[in-house]
Amino acid sequence: MEGPERPDEAAPAAEAVESTALSLPGAPGLPDPADPAGSADPVGPVGPVGLTDPVDLADPVGPARPRRRGRTTALVAVAAVLGVVAGTCTGYLIQADREPTELPSLSQPVVKQAKGEVEPLSAAQDRRVKTDGDLRKLLIARPAGTRDGFLEGVDDGWLDQAAYSNWYKHPAAQFEILTDTQFRRAVGTSWRVGDTYEVEVVLAQYRQELDLAASEATGGDRYWAESQDGTRSWPVPGTGSGQAYVHDKPYRESGYVPVYSAEAHAWRGDISVEIFIHDTKPVSKEKILDLAERQMGKL
Repeated sequence: MEGPERPDEAAPAAEAVESTALSLPGAPGLPDPADPAGSADPVGPVGPVGLTDPVDLADPVGPARPRRRGRTTALVAVAAVLGVVAGTCTGYLIQADREPTELPSLSQPVVKQAKGEVEPLSAAQDRRVKTDGDLRKLLIARPAGTRDGFLEGVDDGWLDQAAYSNWYKHPAAQFEILTDTQFRRAVGTSWRVGDTYEVEVVLAQYRQELDLAASEATGGDRYWAESQDGTRSWPVPGTGSGQAYVHDKPYRESGYVPVYSAEAHAWRGDISVEIFIHDTKPVSKEKILDLAERQMGKL
């Protein structure tokens, strides 16, 4: 079931959170990955999930987070082209030194066509039955006793393209990138424990008629997560390329308490998974890996 169209909401400027996706260095209007951490535009604790908290006048020293950066899809594309060219040249040189191989016979045995109709796969065998339905049902369950988190732009669990783009430093550029990568829909959930510990989980789904956009989005998120100073990482069990990160260096902003973070990024099929934990105390490896494993188990 397609997510309903939702109006965009302006992101509160007081507490912005950062982006982890990819963006070509030096591209007009997009951030440069060479930007050093701790500058006026630091790389913060989040990837395609750097969210913003509403301003709480009763708590002027609450957590603050930078906005997310944009994707470096073009950067990855350039690297891929160079890799293909180098591989082609190497393969040609190797093949040129080999003796010609005799071709097999063109005659092949005739396979008779089976009769009757093929039974459709069950929901347990065909994951598209599950992922084409209500995407909110695939989100990890919120723990009992927790409170609502500050996941900006979420309306009844759904995120439209404008709201999702608004989490980034350059929303207009990110909206265009999502259009080019055939963004389909997204859902999210968040919860708080106490006054400072917060979890955010987002599933973004792509049509993937032209590219493996979910995989590329996860690669972008990992790129920005790994670019931060003081970062440790571990593979997420049960995923081919999923990674979990703990940032030991907190994000600091004048007038706010320092914020530590951890994040995990993975993908399965046409869905990318983004998980973030924020706290005023260091976040453990066990917490982020546990969330990532349980969320991937739902997919």
